[in-house]
Amino acid sequence: MANYSVPTSRDIYIEVNGKKLAVVESYKVSATRESRPVEAFGQADPVATIAGRIKYNLELSRVYVNPANTDGIDFYGLTDFNVVIVKPGSKIIYSGCEWASIQEGAGINDTVLEDVKIIASKRMTGK
Repeated sequence: MANYSVPTSRDIYIEVNGKKLAVVESYKVSATRESRPVEAFGQADPVATIAGRIKYNLELSRVYVNPANTDGIDFYGLTDFNVVIVKPGSKIIYSGCEWASIQEGAGINDTVLEDVKIIASKRMTGK
């Protein structure tokens, strides 16, 4: 019988220069591709479709920034960072990330970004 581990919030994190900057409670990813049809003269229907660029949109919920790991990094100043998602048997890395929007809310002595929307340029998988 195989052992399976259930992903937890420590398995979803934001990485800057190889260091965990923050952990994430949950995420959603949507990928969109800019494709276009190829039309031929005299044909009523397209003869093919050309695949275009892929854009990855990530929505992160309850992002906990670890003040011990920030080294003076301001989350609002982040650019070209990675989001890493660890699943049983695999690891997904979204790289070339830029944040698109941030909603912040916190209680006393909390450092929480409620919702962060990120656009990533690449998606890589590994173990």
